[in-house]
Amino acid sequence: MSSKHKRLVVAGGGAAGFFCAVNAAQMNPDLEVWLLEKTGKLLSKVKVSGGGRCNVTHNAPDITYMSKRYPRGGNFVKKAFGHFFVPDTISWYGDRGVKLKAEADGRMFPVTDDSQTIIDCLLREADKYLVNIKTNTEVLSLDRQADGRWKLLLNQGGPVVADYVCVAAGGYAQAGKFHWLETTGHTIVPPAPSLFTFNMPGNPITSLMGVASEAAVKIAGTKLQQQGPLLITHWGMSGPAILRLSAWGARELQDIQYTFTAVVNWLPSYNENSLREDWQSLRHELGKQKIHTRNPFQLPQRLWQFLLQQAGIGEDLRWADVPAKDQNRLMKLLVSMEFPVKGKTTFKEEFVTCGGIQLSEIDPNTMESRLAPGLFFAGEVMDVDGITGGFNFQHAWSSGFIAATTIAGR
Repeated sequence: MSSKHKRLVVAGGGAAGFFCAVNAAQMNPDLEVWLLEKTGKLLSKVKVSGGGRCNVTHNAPDITYMSKRYPRGGNFVKKAFGHFFVPDTISWYGDRGVKLKAEADGRMFPVTDDSQTIIDCLLREADKYLVNIKTNTEVLSLDRQADGRWKLLLNQGGPVVADYVCVAAGGYAQAGKFHWLETTGHTIVPPAPSLFTFNMPGNPITSLMGVASEAAVKIAGTKLQQQGPLLITHWGMSGPAILRLSAWGARELQDIQYTFTAVVNWLPSYNENSLREDWQSLRHELGKQKIHTRNPFQLPQRLWQFLLQQAGIGEDLRWADVPAKDQNRLMKLLVSMEFPVKGKTTFKEEFVTCGGIQLSEIDPNTMESRLAPGLFFAGEVMDVDGITGGFNFQHAWSSGFIAATTIAGR
């Protein structure tokens, strides 16, 4: 041990781990803080988030609104956000020279539009408060000793003893990876991927890759549905509507092995009945115009023409001349087009899992284990996950800060 009185070891060099380490070191100069990262890269998710811009948080009007954006852990984060919320994140970074801005959809980014700004800020803080960072260092086991302190076996170097341990190791894809935490007596909720895109092998819609449109999407045979921008890709579908659906349906979709039918409404303000009611007046108004060139729904032109082709409507047909059978087929495609889905693809490198440490075993006001004093958790290692839009990072900052405050005050 150094001349400092107590030692905190943080396992995980991502957003939650860094936030815990730098805040604990700042709040209590007598605390010796170690940060261990099992890979060679620090803050790798921060780097790739938001297309390299880093979606730091979400400009939410209040805690209740925010907590409803977590398919798992909503009540838990609601309590945590009472201690550290979006305005605290904004002022924390602002005090360190990093200004954040909100976009129309609520996502918040650094004004530089560069994730490196956030990384540099956290690294500066770690340097300033003498956080001892070790990369390529993995915790293999964690044991509570008779004196109440923790003994950590690492993949390199001798064992390390700590007064406090904060586990911020992120989500694991396989339940077996949680083994070193199960030995502390904690229950692991089995992991499942969350935030993924839908694969539609061989579907002709993939010829429209790059086309985006507002849509409502539901999963046939379930209650799952979401509305928002939908992006057609060369493997199927992505975009906020799909990603949110994947988060809310993470468990159900895993159970059916990612084989299901997605039903897309390209005109979310309509259903089949209301579209049928408006159709006659559209036919009357646009009668003399060619249906392929006259699209009254503000749909992307390539998508409109694709739907017409799928309905079997020829390029030279005028609105007034479309046969009733083809017209009915087109209406059905517009409001309830079915797409067989077979498999999923990870969304960019923003791999998010649900599952992890069971929340009933953690105090949301301190982030301390209810089973093992001196053991804390932060971030995605807990069974908390948010939809896309800055929600997962806000949980990382909040849980990291609360753990740091509790530890620094001891």
